[in-house]
Parts: sequence; structure tokens; C-alpha cells
Amino acid sequence: MTPDQYCQGKAAQSGSSFYYSFLFLTPDKRRAITALYAFCREVDDVVDECSDENVARATLAWWRSEVAAIYEGKPQHPVAQALAPVARQFNLPGEQLIEIIDGMEMDLQRRHYDDFKALQLYCYRVASVVGLLAAEIFGYGDRKTLQYAHDLGLAFQLTNIIRDVAEDARRGRIYLPLDELHRFGVSPDDILNRRETEGFQKLMQFQIERAQSYYRQAFEQLPAADRKAQRAGLAMAAIYRATLDEIVASGCHVLKERISLTPLRKLWLAWKTWVSN
Repeated sequence: MTPDQYCQGKAAQSGSSFYYSFLFLTPDKRRAITALYAFCREVDDVVDECSDENVARATLAWWRSEVAAIYEGKPQHPVAQALAPVARQFNLPGEQLIEIIDGMEMDLQRRHYDDFKALQLYCYRVASVVGLLAAEIFGYGDRKTLQYAHDLGLAFQLTNIIRDVAEDARRGRIYLPLDELHRFGVSPDDILNRRETEGFQKLMQFQIERAQSYYRQAFEQLPAADRKAQRAGLAMAAIYRATLDEIVASGCHVLKERISLTPLRKLWLAWKTWVSN
């Protein structure tokens, strides 16, 4: 199995919205973004699947050395091997790959965030940085596109947080800012024990509106001249926003169920967005 085949398998196995958004890219850009996505999945899995925190920290430290090897030596992991030519071709900064690892490591350091400002740093590292790297791969002519990519990544992560409240609670994590829980009369125990209250419904409505505002803000900042180049990101946005709409339509019972779109619907949304931009 080649490094590219390994990355392709990692992306396809996940069934992620990202996978369907990549399908219509040119082969070189699809190969590049798939390698980046596989890197994100690998370092995320270190935190989510490793029960020993010390082992997880050591593994993330090893990944930092792999990032250095991408630029300076011979990486060992197939994902890093796939990323090495991509990083050169698309001028991907190694510092941003390290920031993604820093974001994943935050999950080992804390299980909740006091306020949205603290959460924003986490979202920046695990999502906005990915958006900035993706923008480099997709291509742009106007630097305003980078602000679009930053805000769109934040919107994606806020959507993930809304969708995955119950799944995160099972891991003992709460990504909803604690001061906002307090504002709506929701306790951390309500989240961790998946008790759906009237206050929780209002809290989630607040979270959904904030996510939607970041989508709107991102789209307003995308220059018209770069829309075609950034179609993959717009396709991802269509899928993520549809997921958000489904959460609202289902009554926002995210403590009881995890809302997701079918693969066919994801593919249709990606294709529809691609041909209309």
C-alpha cells in the first residue's frame, strides 16, 4: 500500500463530509487535501483512542518529530510520507501542522472551557488552521480568502460541537462554554448525564445561531474571484449547514441522538454546490 492509498483509505473509512467534498477536485489537489485530512484524523485518533494519557502525549510528541521530518528528513509514517511532497508543492507551513497537534493536545489538558474566548483558541487550532491550509491547496488570488477560510473552519468546529454534545459527554468533555451553561441555567452534570432541560434547548439555540453567524461572516468575506477555486470548501459548508438544519428540524435533541446525513445526500450536496459555483 502506498502512502497515498493509506490516506485515501483513512478518508473513505471515516465517511466524513470532507471526503465527499474532495471528490470533484483535480487529482493533485485531491491527493493533497486527502493527505492533510488523514494527518488530522491520525493525530485526533491519538487523543480519542488512547486510554493512557502519557502514551497519548508521547505519541503526539512523536508526531511533532514527524512534522519536522516532512520538511527536513525522511518521515516514517505513511501519512507524513504523503504530506512531504504536498507541503513542498503547496507551500504548507510546518508551524500550522504543529498548531493542529497543539489543538489535539488541548484535549489532554482540559475537559471544559470557561468561556467562548478560551474555546476559540481550541477551535482555531483544530479547525481554522486546517481551513487555512486547505485554502492554500485549493488556491486563491485575494488574501481576504484566508479570513473566509479561518471563519469557515470555526463555523465547522462549532457545528461539530453542537452535533457531538452527547458523544463528547461520554468522554467526559464539555465544549459548550461554562459561562453560557450558567447563563441558561444548565449545569455541567446536566450535560454529562445527558439531561435535556428547557434551559438546554435555549442554550443550543444560542449555539446554533452563533455557528450560523460564522457561516454568514465567512461567505461575506470570500472574494467573488476566488469562489471557483474554493468550491470544495463551499461544498463542505453546504453539507455542514444541512446537518445544522437537520439538528434544528429534529428538535435539537443532541443529547439523545447524533444527527448525520446519508452518504448519498452528502454526495448530492457536494455535486450541487460544485456545479453552481
